[in-house]
Amino acid sequence: MVTLDRLINVLGGYGVRPLAAVPSRAVELHSVVVHDPVASEVPVGDVLLAVGVRDPRRAVELAVTAQATVVLVHAPREPREPTEPTASPGVEREAVETATRCGVAVLLVDSAVAWSQVCGVVYGLVLEGRETEVGRGPSDLFALADAIATTVGGQVTVEDRLSRVVAYSSLQQDADPARLDTILGRRVSEPVRRLFEERGVFRHLVTSSEPLFVAPSPEHGLRGRMVAGVRAGRELLGSVWVTCDEPLTGRRLRALRDGAEAVALHLLRSRVSSDLERQVESELVIQLLEGTPDAAPLCGKLGLPPETFRVVALQAHADDERHAAVLLAYDRATTGFGWSRPGRSTLFGNTVYTVLPCGDDPAPARAWIAELVRDLPDHVTVAAGIGGVCEVTQLPAGRQEADECLALHVTRPGGEPVDYDAAWSEILLQRLRTAAESGRRPRRGPIVELARHDARHNTHYVPTLRAWLEAQGDLGAASAALGVHPNTVRYRMRRMGELVRLELDDPKTRLALVIALAAAG
Repeated sequence: MVTLDRLINVLGGYGVRPLAAVPSRAVELHSVVVHDPVASEVPVGDVLLAVGVRDPRRAVELAVTAQATVVLVHAPREPREPTEPTASPGVEREAVETATRCGVAVLLVDSAVAWSQVCGVVYGLVLEGRETEVGRGPSDLFALADAIATTVGGQVTVEDRLSRVVAYSSLQQDADPARLDTILGRRVSEPVRRLFEERGVFRHLVTSSEPLFVAPSPEHGLRGRMVAGVRAGRELLGSVWVTCDEPLTGRRLRALRDGAEAVALHLLRSRVSSDLERQVESELVIQLLEGTPDAAPLCGKLGLPPETFRVVALQAHADDERHAAVLLAYDRATTGFGWSRPGRSTLFGNTVYTVLPCGDDPAPARAWIAELVRDLPDHVTVAAGIGGVCEVTQLPAGRQEADECLALHVTRPGGEPVDYDAAWSEILLQRLRTAAESGRRPRRGPIVELARHDARHNTHYVPTLRAWLEAQGDLGAASAALGVHPNTVRYRMRRMGELVRLELDDPKTRLALVIALAAAG
């Protein structure tokens, strides 16, 4: 099941915008129908794709006939000639009035986005969305890579925008060293990537839809390549690479273009499927972290083993990007969705929470954080905290510990992630400090009186008492910490006893003084 709100949010990334305010976004969508200009009747369905319709008023009329909740129609394209008429604002106003009166949502599709791509996204959301659970994905890109390779007569790889391999043809005999390194490493090697940047290959992919021939480079182990950008409207999704000794022409070139369009549809559906699966995962993880009596069944749904866990809380920042860094970290944390990842993650506010199967040793959690950081750009800074080991029913406590460790790591920029096992004493003192600060601060008492005396007479009684307590009454250790003679500490302790009632022989009093000093900072 997919709601109208979800459909609008996802399609917003592909050049689709609401024509006007939508009455209710919570309505559920269960079916998709496509307008056929030659059909005598309009089919009935929740989502109507007004293919071939340019007038939004006509699209609304069709939606009413189809009993549709939402209709998608191509936005009027920009005029190609100065004398060509533009769309009248009155047309959209009339469409909005009719849609509002009839309770139909109208979504305008960017004129650069093909209907084939829109159909793939909408069908993937509405029809596959209600079936999608953990581990289910769209059609096989490897089979498509094989089909392209057979048609063009060359080895094929499909890569995403970051030059990571997402699929490749099975026929890789006589592959050059650069291609083998790319497939084995699952991404283009850094020397070859620099070569492509120097030759302007990536710049061409961003700005042009035309396939480009990349000349051989024997010193890089590179034979000739033909590359075509994979696009969704104006957005570059990835690229298709074919090994060839000379530029493709005629039928083979057309096959590469057609193959790139087919890959675009697959990548779009893959993205939608991944988004839906991430949403399912995120909601289940939030339930675990907030506490639920159904914790064990939820772990089963997420594919987590019946073991002990640790919660990792992670924040990412970049100087010039307010939200992009944490979104990128969340994307990396959920890459490889399904049963291959050790943990399950959610993005809550500006923090990525991950539930990791982990025992008494926090090393696997540290390794997971380090691997994620390696995949992030160099300018992104990361702070992370690792909660203590816990059972599935104790995950809310594990989340609190992870948050407290994260807060501690934020105060130590550049250091290693903080784990609860190593930092529990600091976190306990912070909890006591917070509890003391949240209540009514005492206006009288030993610490308050000594602090007031220090301020008036320029004495150092509070630091001395702190050092004495931390040294557990050892005058030598306390004096070394303060950088004074032991007799000075002995004198100050005697004077404090004359000024206030300390009762240092009482263990409860000593503990209260430690808490009060921690609260005082």
